[in-house]
Amino acid sequence: MAEWFPLTETEGPHKGHGKHLCVAHVMNYIQTNLSDYKNLVRNGKYVCKQCGRVAASADYLCDPDSL
Repeated sequence: MAEWFPLTETEGPHKGHGKHLCVAHVMNYIQTNLSDYKNLVRNGKYVCKQCGRVAASADYLCDPDSL
């Protein structure tokens, strides 16, 4: 899987933001690594209350809520 975590734990608006799907979008990860991105969202169980993205793990979202 391609690397798309450009921020450290201390950067961004909150802890762990560099590993969230909204950052992947901004960094054009989705456009260049669509098959890898699909693995992160396949069988989504959480939705972000901020941006509406869905992910299989809450760890990839800023403000997750169970679906």
